[in-house]
Amino acid sequence: MSIPQSGGGLIEHDGQLAEYLASGCRPREQWTIGTEHEKFGYSLKDHLPLPYEGPCSIRAMLEGLRDRYGWLPVEEAGKIIGLSYKDGANVSLEPGGQLELSGAQLNTIHETCDEVNEHLREVRSVADEIGAGFIGLGAAPEWTHEQMPVMPKGRYALMTRYMGQVGTTGTMMMYRTCTVQVNLDFASEADMVQKFRVALALQPVATALFANSPFFEGKDTGWQSWRARIWRDLDADRTGMLPFVFEDGMGFERYVDYALDVPMYFVYRDGKYIDALGQSFRDFLKGELPALPGEKPTLSDWADHLTTIFPEARIKKFMEMRGADGGPWRRLCALPALWVGLLYDQASLDAAWDLCKGWSAETREHFRHDAAKYGLRANIAGRSIRELAGEVLGIAEAGLKARARPGAGGLVADESHFLSALQETVATGQTLSDELLAKYRGEWGGDLSRIYAAWSY
Repeated sequence: MSIPQSGGGLIEHDGQLAEYLASGCRPREQWTIGTEHEKFGYSLKDHLPLPYEGPCSIRAMLEGLRDRYGWLPVEEAGKIIGLSYKDGANVSLEPGGQLELSGAQLNTIHETCDEVNEHLREVRSVADEIGAGFIGLGAAPEWTHEQMPVMPKGRYALMTRYMGQVGTTGTMMMYRTCTVQVNLDFASEADMVQKFRVALALQPVATALFANSPFFEGKDTGWQSWRARIWRDLDADRTGMLPFVFEDGMGFERYVDYALDVPMYFVYRDGKYIDALGQSFRDFLKGELPALPGEKPTLSDWADHLTTIFPEARIKKFMEMRGADGGPWRRLCALPALWVGLLYDQASLDAAWDLCKGWSAETREHFRHDAAKYGLRANIAGRSIRELAGEVLGIAEAGLKARARPGAGGLVADESHFLSALQETVATGQTLSDELLAKYRGEWGGDLSRIYAAWSY
């Protein structure tokens, strides 16, 4: 999850909220790619999640990365809770100690994949020394809630307390899920709207293609993506498929209206998180926030609030695609390839919109459910998701070839080969969850502890 935002003075009029989003508009030649991915750390000795403190711990990981590779520490209340780097990348902690790389804004998928490789090599080198491992899955396969550590971040203490009041699976999401996502740019309000609609409508395709969480608390859940299942009952005020995005009048101001109706979590002041659970940013704008009577918000407060909204795709000064399970290395490069191919070439963007523009809100919601439950065996609007995914990948491949961004010293003509793992999934009809279930029921003999050696980085 996000680190506290900074920069931006007092909000003097409500129009600044939409202006903040619009300030992210960039011309096509300046569009970049930012990839984020989370992973579970565990002790090689007993396969239990890493605690925050101790010789084999999250703190030891962060300090090792800091000392060996020049990362700068990010601290809260005197404790290291993240890392930053001069290129704009940062390492942060999810509530249960999941380690997240928020990558720099890069120009090509070749570059972002190199970044992933370097990060995982660094993590592996430190983890080997302290007796830890890291695994890429959408949900923790065996651990119970009671076994999860709690990271020393004030934001998470507030969220944990609130989750039980608004849903049934919030703490599961916080402590026992991992995702991979990509952050992309838009050129204008109209470009944002078209991309947002495609991103939301086709997010379930990503959920199916990246499904990698069939287990939870040691059992086969019956879902291809248990992570996506968890998100369905988390908090209706801040999750979902956002039907209003597909309505006439959608734009930055309409998203602001939505975001203002999402209850607040906190206000960040002087290194501390002030409890504003369930309070209204609209009241904050009027100087009537109970948590800070008489005080009005800054643009940093607005930026922080936007990080507490969790739909399947969301906008800030850029757009985030949020529907995929965490996974192995090849999938960490495949996700940006999928969405860059669909959204960064106008012909491909138009073709993708043609696929889904006739779907109703009800159809999109059923799609979201069925992709998580059945993966590529689901259907939408009379056709299989597997068939649809194949067509989506074809559009993405065409978009990447049209971009023609070479890599490897010019030996690789474009970025389309990063889709190969997904193309193989469609060709075989077997998701990562299917592969895991086959091993679990076959060669592993129902011994889920074998997942660590088989699936770790």
